[in-house]
Amino acid sequence: MEQIRPDSRLLRGIPDGSFVYYTHSWRAPLSEDTAAVTNYGGAFTAAVERDNVMGVQFHPEKSSETGLQLLKNFLGI
Repeated sequence: MEQIRPDSRLLRGIPDGSFVYYTHSWRAPLSEDTAAVTNYGGAFTAAVERDNVMGVQFHPEKSSETGLQLLKNFLGI
């Protein structure tokens, strides 16, 4: 996961280049609400965030320390 938006509350404390686990091949396009990007066969949205609406395409529960930090951030919002 790369290009993490600095103002993202969901991804706070997660550095660029962190591992996340995907189990599908669907790829959301980049948008103004993209909070992080994954580059794998081209750039696509890894996470979106607008106000209190947030979502990720990867599985946080299978994404090791990155996923744990994301879940901690979510619970703290």
